[in-house]
Amino acid sequence: MQTLNFEFPADRPPARRAHVGVAGSGDLEVLMTPGPVGVARVRVRTSVDGFDTVWRVVLERFFARHPVSAGFELNDAGATPGVVALRLRQAVEESMEEDGK
Repeated sequence: MQTLNFEFPADRPPARRAHVGVAGSGDLEVLMTPGPVGVARVRVRTSVDGFDTVWRVVLERFFARHPVSAGFELNDAGATPGVVALRLRQAVEESMEEDGK
């Protein structure tokens, strides 16, 4: 099990927390908590070692398009980069809905 920590500039605060996905085979769980404006903090817990560069690139691309200022906990069970991007987008969409629907 490997833990990676990243920070990215971010200026868009979410309306609320979000939880999407599950930490099951080939999937990814994302827990997102609103944080201070100016930064997105990401902690990745992954069962697959040695993909630090891939994680950084996927997350850099995501936060360049979606500068959401929040804390992100990613619990990975071998998700592909496409699944990672999908789950992050789902969390952002869920967190931007004011009424939680």
